Amino acid sequence: MRRYALRDDQWERISALLPGKVGDRGRTASDNRLFVEAVLYRYRAGIPWRDIPERFGDFRVIHTRHMRWSKTGVWARVFKHLSQDSDNEYAMIDATIVRAHQHAAGARGRSKKPNASGDPKVD
Repeated sequence: MRRYALRDDQWERISALLPGKVGDRGRTASDNRLFVEAVLYRYRAGIPWRDIPERFGDFRVIHTRHMRWSKTGVWARVFKHLSQDSDNEYAMIDATIVRAHQHAAGARGRSKKPNASGDPKVD
């Protein structure tokens, strides 16, 4: 159940940046941490909004709040703050090999084979 959850140290790094704290203008958020974990769960699991588990609440409310935070720049502020002090926890090198079909290389229809002298000639 805690697979996609934030550790306490991770939450402490971003909690002060989020709206809805006591003293902020507007409504006090019921549980910012649960909301952030719902959004992380959705993106890490690669699921649609409607498939978010019920323990996070109504997916429509989560989606609406996520969009509101996106429009007001809350997520951008969090990402900017985290990128200034990155720990490269998720940095990795991709060593996959991508192969394309021979016709995807952009060559013309005929291949050039060298003749006896080594000069290329067209079939």
